[in-house]
Amino acid sequence: MPPSSAQVTAAEISRIAGVTRATVSNWRRRHEDFPAPSGGTDSSPLYDLESVRAWLASRGHTSASSPSEELRTTLRLHAQGGGTSDLLLLVLAAAARAPEELTAATRLPDADLVARAQREASAAADVVPGADAVRFGTGDAAVLRALYTCVRDEGGQAALGVLAERELEDSAASGAYRTPPQLADLLAGLVPGSPARVLDPACGSGTLLAAAARRGARELYGQDTLPVQARRSAVSLMLTAPEATVTVRAADSLRADAFPDLLADAVLCNPPFGVRDWGHDELAYDPRWAYGVPPRAESELAWVQHALAHLTSGGYTALILPPATAGRASGRRVRAELVRSGALRAVIALPVGASVPLHVGLQIWVLQRPEPGGPERKSVLFVDTVETPTATAGRGGAAHTRGAGRSASLDWAGLTARVLGAWQAFTENPDTFEGEPGVAHAVGVVDLLDDVVDLTPARLVRASRAEIDPAELATEADAARRDLVEAAESLARTAAHENWNAAGATAREWRTATVADLSRGGALTLLRTVPEGVRARAEGEAEETGGRPVLTGADIARGSGPTGDPAELRSVVAPLVAAGDVLVRAVASGAGPMARVAGDEDAGALLGPHVHLFRPDPKRLDAWFLAGFMGAEDNIAGASTGSTVLTVNPGRLRVPLLPLEDQRRYGEAFRHVHELRADARRATRLAEETARLLAGGLTGGQLLPPQETAEVRGRRDGDSSH
Repeated sequence: MPPSSAQVTAAEISRIAGVTRATVSNWRRRHEDFPAPSGGTDSSPLYDLESVRAWLASRGHTSASSPSEELRTTLRLHAQGGGTSDLLLLVLAAAARAPEELTAATRLPDADLVARAQREASAAADVVPGADAVRFGTGDAAVLRALYTCVRDEGGQAALGVLAERELEDSAASGAYRTPPQLADLLAGLVPGSPARVLDPACGSGTLLAAAARRGARELYGQDTLPVQARRSAVSLMLTAPEATVTVRAADSLRADAFPDLLADAVLCNPPFGVRDWGHDELAYDPRWAYGVPPRAESELAWVQHALAHLTSGGYTALILPPATAGRASGRRVRAELVRSGALRAVIALPVGASVPLHVGLQIWVLQRPEPGGPERKSVLFVDTVETPTATAGRGGAAHTRGAGRSASLDWAGLTARVLGAWQAFTENPDTFEGEPGVAHAVGVVDLLDDVVDLTPARLVRASRAEIDPAELATEADAARRDLVEAAESLARTAAHENWNAAGATAREWRTATVADLSRGGALTLLRTVPEGVRARAEGEAEETGGRPVLTGADIARGSGPTGDPAELRSVVAPLVAAGDVLVRAVASGAGPMARVAGDEDAGALLGPHVHLFRPDPKRLDAWFLAGFMGAEDNIAGASTGSTVLTVNPGRLRVPLLPLEDQRRYGEAFRHVHELRADARRATRLAEETARLLAGGLTGGQLLPPQETAEVRGRRDGDSSH
C-alpha cells in the first residue's frame, strides 16, 4: 500500500495520544506492531497518520488533542490551496454561526463543504479591507473541518491565533509578539475621555485597538508591516468590536504611511525597538519631524513624532518604549524639544516582565499634541512602578518585588490603579500635584532641560523619597517586622512535620489514565472560560460578571486570592469557581505552583481565561490528590505544547489509578506541601519587604540604627581587645 500523504512526527503522535515523547519512544522499541516509519530520516522519522491512529485505537488510546491543536496539526499535514489568509476570512464568517450550524458543516461531503466555505469566505472578503479573492479546493476539506470545529469549541480568537502562527512560521517573520491585554488596557486608560477615532501604526494582532474599542472607540485604524498581522488584526477586531468601523492596511508606517491625512483623537502604539534600517536617510526632510530629525539609532523617536503628527489638536498618544529612549545621548535634542513644547506629558517606568522583551523594564510615554493658544505645560509627570506591589497572599499584606516576575505574575490591578490614579490627579491640576513619594513626582520643564535631558523616571522620582514621613515609615517597618516574625514561626511549625518514609528499594509504579479518559468516564468535569455564543451555558456558569473577582493563572502561581479584573471577561462565559475545584494554570511558565485546590476564599469567583478548572466527583477522586499529580513538573511537561509559550493541554494530564483511601493519604500529603510552600513564600516576601523598608529608611534619613546594636558591638570589640 503506498504511504499516505498525511505523515506525523513522534511529537505529533504524543499530542494525539496525550502521552509524553518518551512514551512514544518506548512504544517504538517495545511493540513490534508499532507502525514503521513511512518517510523522514533516521533521526527524524515520519509515520503514516492513519496507521498510527489505527494502532492507537487498537489499544484504547483516543485523541487527547484540543481542537486548536488538531487544527495546528491538520494545517501541517494538508496543503491548503487558498492560503492562510482565506482561512482567516473564513473564521470571521464561521464565528457568526451557531454551534449547531458549524457541527452540520463538518458533516458535509468534501465538495459541499468546500463550496460552502468558498461562499462564506468570499462574503467576508467583501467587508475586510484589502482582502483578495478566495480560493479553496477539494484538498482543503480536512483543514476546513478542523477550522469549523476549533471555532465551535474554542472560539474565533483561538482559531485566529493558530492560523497567524502558521503563516508567521511560513513567512520566517520574527519579532511578532502580542501586547499583554492588561498593558493594552492601561495604555487605553491613559487617554482622557472616550476617543472615537483611534490609530495604531504598528498594530500587530490588534490588542491595543481592541482595548480602545472597549473604551468606546468606534473608528479603528491600524497598519502593520506584516500582511498576516494586518489581516489577523482586521478579523480579530471585527469579531471583538462588531459595531466599530475597522480599517487595517499592510505596509511600513514610517516609509509608506497608509493614512497620510488621518487625524485621530488618540494614537496607541507598541512599535518595534532598536531598528536601524527605519528609513533615516530617505525620510530626512519628512514633515513629521516637527521636533527634530530622529537620529539613525533612534527609530523610537521617529515613532513618537509619527504618532504626534496623526493627532488632532489636543489629542493624546501613549507608546511603549525601551528605557534607553529616555536617556540615550543621541536623542537629547529631540527629547528637549518634546519637553520644551509641552508635548511630553508623562513617562511611566514599568516593572521587568510587563511585556516582551521580558528582561527589560519598559516605559510608557504619554504625549499630547499642543493646542494653538492652549495652556502652558510647566511640568512633566514621572511614575516609577518598578517596585510594584504584588497581590496579597494570606496574612501580612502586600509586598514589593523589584522586577521579580513576568507579565503573568504582575499585580496588574494594583499597578493600573497606581498609574491611573497618579495620572488623573496630575491632569486635573498639574500645578498643585503633590505626587506620591518614591512613586510619582512632577518635575518642572526648566529642571529637565539640562545638558543630558535624562527622562528616566527612577532618577527623577528618587529625589521625592526624602518627603516620606519618618514616623509613618518607622510604624510601617515595625508592623512588617512583626508580621515577618509570625510568618517565620508558622514556617518552622510546618517544616517540623516528620515521617516522610522511603517507598522501598525502588520507586513505586502505578497505572495511569489521562484526564480526557477520566472526564469521559464521569470521574471529573472540565470547565473552561469560552467566548459568548460558542456553546450553551453549562451548570455553574455566570450569567454576568459584574462585581465578581476573577481567579487568574497569576493568582495560582503566587498563591493569592482572586485578583483579576472582571472587565477582562466582557465577551466570554466564565464558570464560577466552587470550593474543592482543582485549578491548573493553562500556561507553563514562570515560578510558583501550577495547580491548587480552590478554598472557601475562592468560591464564587469567575474563572480567568488562562486557567483550567476540574470538578472531581468526591466519591471517586480526592481533590488534593488530583492537584498534586496534575501539577507535577513531569506531568506538566508531557502535557504542554509550544516553543516560546508552553500551553498545557488539560486532556493530556495523567493521574494514577489508586483506591480512594490511598488517594486521600496522598492528598493530605500534597495539602501539607502546599501549606509549606505558602508559608515559605509568605516569609520570603515579608523578609524582602521588611529589608526594603529598613534599608530605604536608613539611606533616606528617616530611620536611625538601633542604639543597642552599637552598644553590643562596642562591648564585643572591647572583649576582643583583651
